[in-house]
Amino acid sequence: MKVHVALNTPRFDESVRFYRTFLGLEPVKLKPGYAKFDVAEPGLNLTLNASNGIDSPGALNHLGIQVQSTEAVRAAAERLQSEGLATFEEENVDCCYALQDKVWVTDPNGYKWEVFVVKVGDTQPQLTAASSTAASSTAASSTDACCSSTCCHD
Repeated sequence: MKVHVALNTPRFDESVRFYRTFLGLEPVKLKPGYAKFDVAEPGLNLTLNASNGIDSPGALNHLGIQVQSTEAVRAAAERLQSEGLATFEEENVDCCYALQDKVWVTDPNGYKWEVFVVKVGDTQPQLTAASSTAASSTAASSTDACCSSTCCHD
């Protein structure tokens, strides 16, 4: 099984260069206005499609590649930095109810990617029916913080 992600890009050539560097591989298909990257691990079929423009990324918040260890996150950060990509690193961040280490990059179109490891899967206590009303404001603020600039890098 593979996930397929198709991204529109008005900056096609620059995007192809970025994804060559970010993924560390060449496209398996490169045609005018179309590039396909076939990533074995994790299973990903990523295509770039030239477009006249994108008004905004729409409902897309960010994209990510989950790895098995902090060492793998660090190795990705070192590789991306050595290739000249601007990175933003976070260690031991409590994001989306999980303790994570991650490195962020942004492609030429503004799509944000994270390479991350989940160190602890559930960092917030489970709510019971009795405590859900009292804790609703805490849960809401925790959810807001999940994808704020401290968690999902802007």
